[in-house]
Amino acid sequence: TQMFSPLLFLICFYAPLGSSPPPPKLQLKFTEMVPPYTLLWWWQKAQRTATARLTATTQDITGHFADVKRGLQVEGGGTLYTLEATLEEPPCNDPTVCQLPVSKKTLLCSFAILNELGRHMLLRRDCGPVDTKVTDDINETFNPVFPLPCKDTLPFQEFSMKMTSLFKNFVATYNRTYETKEEAKWRMSIFVRNMVRAQKIQALDRGTAQYGVTKFSDLTEEEFNTIYLNPLLKEESIKKMQLTKTVSDPAPPEWDWRKKGAVTKVKDQGMCGSCWAFSVTGNVEGQWFLNQGTLLSLSEQELLDCDKMDKACMGGLPSNAYEAIKNLGGLETEDDYSYRGHMQTCRFSEEKARVYINDSVELSQNEQKLAAWLAKRGPISVAINAFGMQFYRHGIAHPLRPLCSPWLIDHAVLLVGYGNRSQVPFWAIKNSWGTDWGEEGYYYLHRGSGACGVNTMASSAVVN
Repeated sequence: TQMFSPLLFLICFYAPLGSSPPPPKLQLKFTEMVPPYTLLWWWQKAQRTATARLTATTQDITGHFADVKRGLQVEGGGTLYTLEATLEEPPCNDPTVCQLPVSKKTLLCSFAILNELGRHMLLRRDCGPVDTKVTDDINETFNPVFPLPCKDTLPFQEFSMKMTSLFKNFVATYNRTYETKEEAKWRMSIFVRNMVRAQKIQALDRGTAQYGVTKFSDLTEEEFNTIYLNPLLKEESIKKMQLTKTVSDPAPPEWDWRKKGAVTKVKDQGMCGSCWAFSVTGNVEGQWFLNQGTLLSLSEQELLDCDKMDKACMGGLPSNAYEAIKNLGGLETEDDYSYRGHMQTCRFSEEKARVYINDSVELSQNEQKLAAWLAKRGPISVAINAFGMQFYRHGIAHPLRPLCSPWLIDHAVLLVGYGNRSQVPFWAIKNSWGTDWGEEGYYYLHRGSGACGVNTMASSAVVN
């Protein structure tokens, strides 16, 4: 399903903090027009208008939004507002728009809005279940030494020429073709907005990561999220697994399973939200290697076709995938059951299964214990908030917690190692977006701070 960007208008007014009344105010007004498309399985055609007025003591809400939960202001080199509100989605019963009829759903939505010299930019908009626990971190602050670059620092003509040149290079590098001139202009306009957004993300990152042009730069945020991420990680109740015993040995200073032969090459999930399958097969590949001595590239397509607890390209849960592997009787290899990037009829043959698992376990959320377990037992399936990954190029990412909340995880990946670069601790993460993304397909995320929820959903298969 291809999705086109909603028109979003943001008008924010704020008063500087001061000691005299009235209390500081933030007024947010937006109109969102959603064209007909399929977004997950519960959205329907809608036009929504909401107005929120937030003060230190009162809230007045109209439209679909009610009960603003929290406003967190972070200052220094810019002001970041994070707003949370409950949003009631109407039921979707139109078969031309949604795939399944779903009853009215109440979501907790979070918005991150950057104010810079009176200009406002929506950096993140995301929603999760209302019963999700939110972890506040009031101590998060902007680094005041970071500049906040924007197009206004360049003359318009120079900015336009630079963006045109970047877009032409992008089209040539990633072999993009557009059907019409209108589509090409539309994609360039998205590209330009994305480059400005990438600059903002760059300015607010506390690590060494570099953000900019990637193969996803001509996609809207909504398109990218719908095609490549996994909404079920935050929408569904996670099946409880047995908590594994901790490893008694302390974690070595660094570890990399790629150097030990326990990790297959980086794969590409394509235009399918199947990251959950790649995360799980990567873990099982490592477990089989450590316990049986053979590294096999396993079939993600088998899980898309035969795991009836998950939703193939619409998302899935590692806990379900482990159970499906047990129930099916194992996994075939990639060579025998190759990847197609969309759901097909299950053609699993137990006779061709080369790998089995005995069970699955949940791991500690303590990152030191997680590192010790990884070094002793193998690569780990984890889920993270993918904020900024659309534009990630290289380096160690360390987004602010309000921008990369651990309660809004939406992407499953594989921890394969950890270490330090220039005294910055990191997790080495195998992604499933091909080798032409990130550092040859790998993502490096700050270790020790619970960055982007990397420690919240760690699990592994058990192979005896």
